[in-house]
Amino acid sequence: MNVIMILIDSLNKHMLEPYGGIAGASLNFKRFAERAVRFDNHYVGSLPCMPARREIFTGRRDFLWRPWGHLEAFDRPLPEAINVGGYKTHLITDHYHYWEDSAHGYIEPFQGMELIRGQEMDNWKCDTLKETPAWVDSINRFRPGWGTRYYNNVKDFKDEHDFFSAKLMKSAVQWLDDNHGEQPYFLHLEPFDVHEPFHCPEPYRSMWTNELNEANNFWPPYQDEDMRREFFETATEQELAFVRAQYMGKVSMIDHWFGHLLDTMDRLNIWDDTVVIVTTDHGHDLGERRQYGKQYPHWDSHANIPLLIYHPSYSGGTEIGSFTSTVDLYATVLDFLDIQYAPPAHSRSLLPLLECSKAKIRDAVLYGIFGGGACCTDGEYCLFQGFDNVNNPLYSYTGRLTVPTRPGEEVTSGYHIPGISLPVWKIPTFAAGSSDSMLVSKSDRIGGEINIINQDLQTTKRMRELMVDLMKEEGCPPEQFARLGLWH
Repeated sequence: MNVIMILIDSLNKHMLEPYGGIAGASLNFKRFAERAVRFDNHYVGSLPCMPARREIFTGRRDFLWRPWGHLEAFDRPLPEAINVGGYKTHLITDHYHYWEDSAHGYIEPFQGMELIRGQEMDNWKCDTLKETPAWVDSINRFRPGWGTRYYNNVKDFKDEHDFFSAKLMKSAVQWLDDNHGEQPYFLHLEPFDVHEPFHCPEPYRSMWTNELNEANNFWPPYQDEDMRREFFETATEQELAFVRAQYMGKVSMIDHWFGHLLDTMDRLNIWDDTVVIVTTDHGHDLGERRQYGKQYPHWDSHANIPLLIYHPSYSGGTEIGSFTSTVDLYATVLDFLDIQYAPPAHSRSLLPLLECSKAKIRDAVLYGIFGGGACCTDGEYCLFQGFDNVNNPLYSYTGRLTVPTRPGEEVTSGYHIPGISLPVWKIPTFAAGSSDSMLVSKSDRIGGEINIINQDLQTTKRMRELMVDLMKEEGCPPEQFARLGLWH
């Protein structure tokens, strides 16, 4: 059996046609979904980009122990496990975080890889720019220097064939042409699109809007709270709509080039011995609740993410409502390839759900971002449990001294991670501020903000108890309970 896993960054489930999105915007996702099993309650685990990838690559929950970072010495990376199983492993990606200093260990175990340069803030080209278009200035206003950095990389692009989605999928097609029918393989494709900047060539730029002012900003801020607030205070409704239209343009562009991959699978007739997994790390809010990105609180608009799996042994066009999580992909891929490896700490195979769509592997899901609040849902309610980083300690548990420490506090080491027989550093670190808690009903999690935490005390208590149980089950560091205002 072969496996092709396609991890498309920042892909919003509710904008895809298989999940009720705009008709005609994602025809190839729809085409694939007709063959595949559709998972309706697939959730993020640890956010954002690299924490999610650590879960996929190691089967280990990330956000309760450490922030964005390298793989650990005790991690057993997915491609390493697949290599041991006798498969060829290959990576094609433009996700430049993989070759930054803060994210080593993810791609090195692949037997082969192609790294496509130039996305977002990738330090690819450093030409001296004599002039820049108006959209660069618009981006730089709220993201100083970011627009210039990105424009340096893409200034010579002529048409969509120069853009990243096209390069990646054309490379994938060539790889399949060269390698199908030989050694069984695991092909991992990671387009950074549809991640921001939402920069689209034609025909995608004008596909979802008639508003094509050259000065329009397609990369609004969200990491800097002051900049985010100023952007919303000054942006017109037309400018906000333009951002959403350019995001949809990127969805349509990746959909078009995904279609080339599907065409190749048809031409090579490899559906009978190939599993295809299509998913994302998280979604991306596009102005809902005056927010962009994937910040806490993690509403369903970016936390309930798409997962489509084609397996030749199981009927397509079916839907699975059981809760699943990003971390479950690790055990699932190894199960598909019948590889026995180091048992994953937190990952659960989805194979039982393919065998019986009514089965369950989880009754609820837990998710969040290091130093922020924790979230859990049981399908009826969602709890966004607030946090207090001012009056409570926060530690990062890692084998690498890669996070900032709190001044004057001692870094120690010890055996702090359940099931791990190696010592790790316990690093006193910090995260911003504090936040109140929220309890919302499932039907309210995309559009509204009706907080019933003080109106439904019984449900609040039950959901907090559920969160505590989930955190205990995963071996959570004890100080997290105090920081989140939970008892245990």
